Order: sequence, then structure tokens, then C-alpha cells
Amino acid sequence: MYTESLVKLGKVRSEIREIFEYGNKRKAEIGAENVFDFSIGNPSVPAPKSVDEAIIDLVENFDSVALHGYTSAQGDAGVRETIANYTNKRFGTSITANHIYMTCGAAASLTIVLNAILQKDDECIAFTPYFPEYGVFIERTGAKLVAVTSEEKTFQIDMDKFEKAITERTKSVIINSPNNPSGVVYKVDTIKKMCNLLRKKEQEYGHPIFVITDEPYRELVYDDTEVPYIINYYDNTFVCYSYSKALSLPGERIGYIVVSPDMVEEEDAYAAVCGSARALGYVCASSMYQRVIARCIDDTADISIYKKNRDLLYNALTEMGYECVYPDGAFYLFVKAMGKDSHEFCEKAKEQELLLVPADSFGTPGYVRVSYCVQTKQIEDALPAFQALADSYK
Repeated sequence: MYTESLVKLGKVRSEIREIFEYGNKRKAEIGAENVFDFSIGNPSVPAPKSVDEAIIDLVENFDSVALHGYTSAQGDAGVRETIANYTNKRFGTSITANHIYMTCGAAASLTIVLNAILQKDDECIAFTPYFPEYGVFIERTGAKLVAVTSEEKTFQIDMDKFEKAITERTKSVIINSPNNPSGVVYKVDTIKKMCNLLRKKEQEYGHPIFVITDEPYRELVYDDTEVPYIINYYDNTFVCYSYSKALSLPGERIGYIVVSPDMVEEEDAYAAVCGSARALGYVCASSMYQRVIARCIDDTADISIYKKNRDLLYNALTEMGYECVYPDGAFYLFVKAMGKDSHEFCEKAKEQELLLVPADSFGTPGYVRVSYCVQTKQIEDALPAFQALADSYK
């Protein structure tokens, strides 16, 4: 009677959400202070004051009908121009308002772009570890996700494996840097090699191969780490951006797509984005929050708190004997599970009231994700539990 694949998706939450809901139940039973929930990437740092100030000013001084009314389907022209000007100033690009489509966050951006370019039996490459919902988004288009295993320990792109994975059916490549769940940032040299290889394959197969760059964590980088802006390295690029993490606005669902001005048949590419959003029902992102982010275009939440959490957790866990990937960005620590099975490791962690996410669904069995976008005190209080977990394997 109903679409079977969607019934299944509706009945079975993602593993992250399952652990998060388990955590809510456990907190109700024994108290939130006794549960060390590192499951979900929900920012713990409040939005900057400029966001609240913008909301108040808009509500009090902006025309109410316009504030809460429809914008153009692709977003308010003034907001899009503000984003274009800011991007050009920051990255030296030549984007205009007509290369930008406002969206309800990164998930909407990704699904719009994927549906705009993928057709049945196309292939889309993602590098492990990758956000599990990529598979859901890609498969709904009729295309296939092709996972390419990254370099061991560094988790940079393994170019040999990447080249072998590219076929005539390859239509797109998704990259996520800073990465969820590893926190790894792709180096400039890695990006250059990837782009050179894709240009070579475009010539070999006679059709464009698009790069989709998923960027909700772009601003969350530490120690002056550079995050290359892919449009400057590769013409056929779509940028999917979200303010969920940078401004701590995950529940407001606001972001945008950038279509590279140098993309092949660029006007048709933008039209395909507009048409995809129309077909999916993703027209007119939140009118008020479009205007809020335009007023806060150069602001971020207090990223220093995440850096403090990273340093505390990484240093403590490595001293305890855990093998961890050093995260240059995002707010996740990728930890090798003790023992052979990450699910078993996470179940054992529950005995210490530690809630961790096994990384099998991220395409990397044997690892777990620890979200450190929590209060620093939770990390401090959880360290004895991490020590007890490590001791149980000795």
C-alpha cells in the first residue's frame, strides 16, 4: 500500500538518533548528570548575540508582512547578493546572487543538488568515513553510492583507490571537510590531486563529473587550519553550506547552495537546482532567518569552546591508550574501538553510562564517533568512565 523503502526508513531511525533517544530515556531514569551522552552533533555553544539582536530588530522594526511572507523561490535577492559579496571578498571568487539558492539547511542543499544531477544507475563517490544519510539521499535518486576507503590514520583521500573507483557511470563526488565524523580537513595538496584526477577522467569519459562539497563545519577549524574553497580549484562544483554549526542554529534549518560560475552550462545547472527544489517542495527557505544570517554574515558562535573540548578529550584519551584521529576541525573525535567490534565496544561503554556512536554506518567499521559539542564539565566528569572502559580491555 505504501512505498516499502520509505516505510522501512520511517520505522528505523539512524543509529545516531537511536542512541540519542536511548540517552534521553536513560537520563530520565538516573538523571542527566549521570549520563555521558556523546552521540549527537547538536551544538552546545549558544548562537552569538548578534543573532538574537538581529531577530529582535527584525521583529520590532521590519515590516511584519514582508518578514514572514514568501521570498522568491530561490531566496531573497538582497540576501543572496550579501552572501555572494561576502564569499567573493573572502575567497576571491566571482559569484553573483544568481549563483546562490537559499535552502532549509545542508540536508536540503544536498538532496536538491543530488536530484538535480543524478539519474538512475549513475554513481556518486563518497570517501570513508562519510555521513550515513548520504546513502539515503543518493539511493532515492536511483543512483548508487560508491564508498572509497580513505588513507589509514590520516584519512586523506587515497588517490589510487579513488582512481580505480571512477567509472564511466561516475557522475559526482561528495566531499565533507572538515569531516563528520573524523574531524579531518582535506589538505590543499589533497584537493589539487583530486581535482586533477577528475579533470583527467572528465576528458577520458567525455562528460562532466561534479564535486558536491558539504560544508556545515567550514568555520569550525582550529590552529589556523586552512579549508580550501573548492570552487577555486574545480569548475564543476556545487557548494552546500549550512549555518547550523557556525551560528549554532541547527533547528532553524537555514543554508544555501552555490553553483560555480565556471560550471559547464552554468545557467542550466542553476535552473536544474531551481527545478529540483521545486519538485522536492524546497522553495522559499525561512524568510526571517534568511535576513538574520545576512545581518550576521561574518559572525560565528564561540568556536574556542570546541577547541578547548577537543584538546581536553584528545589529550586525555590518548594518554589512556585510546587510538584517536587528530581532528583539525568539526566537533567530533574519531576513536578506534578497543576489541574487534565497534558495536560491542559501544555496548560495553553503556555500562559506564558512556554513549558513543559506532562508525560502521559511516563506512568505517572498528571506529566510534565521540561528539564533543557538549559542556566542558561533561567531558571532565566522563574521563573516569573512559578510563574504566579502557581498563576493562586490559
